[in-house]
Amino acid sequence: MHPPLSLSPELAALQKRLQHEFSTPKLLHLALTHRSFSADHNERLEFLGDSVLNLAVAGLLYERLASLPEGDLSRVRANLVKQDTLHQLAVVLGLPLLLRLGEGEARSGGYKRPSILADALEALIGAVYLDAGFDAAAALVRRLFKDVEITPQMPAIGKDPKTELQEWLQGRKMNLPIYRVVGTSGAAHQQTFDVECEISEYARAERGIGGSRRAGEQAAAAAMLAFVKTL
Repeated sequence: MHPPLSLSPELAALQKRLQHEFSTPKLLHLALTHRSFSADHNERLEFLGDSVLNLAVAGLLYERLASLPEGDLSRVRANLVKQDTLHQLAVVLGLPLLLRLGEGEARSGGYKRPSILADALEALIGAVYLDAGFDAAAALVRRLFKDVEITPQMPAIGKDPKTELQEWLQGRKMNLPIYRVVGTSGAAHQQTFDVECEISEYARAERGIGGSRRAGEQAAAAAMLAFVKTL
């Protein structure tokens, strides 16, 4: 058997900032590990954390903005879970100095890259969910957004393609799109992601390419929007 992972003083301090002590420290290490560092990286945790984050923020908005209709709630949530917001929260947590990056990614400034930091924050939320369940993860999300101003005016901010597509489908009582990474290319620290966006009702998929999974999804959503607006 392998001995349990111990935490460095820096990661112990991060636990205090998160107000969550991991019973499985390996999850904390994994959440901060970029694909350029190891084959055992944080992308699956990020996928999980993205869903947990969206549900936790939806619950938070349902309570705080009781008078807003569904469409406006969706736009406010999109502003709270977008890359720019998550990047800022990651910086406040001190994640740039704690990321585990490959040598090439580190040299090219990966510690400051908004997409990497936003993904790591989502991975942390996913790690807390696996470590202690949804209530603990939702409590973390509430702490993260404690000082973020949440107002009904936030829906006025421009919508990204994924949000616009989601709202277009919801307005027609259709299923949400399914995103899949169908291919990657390039070196580990400079990969491009080929992403597919599928709408089941139309049995149709559109593709998009970006420098991160998130960017690829946005490009695929933009392509799908261009299609549905011709219908």
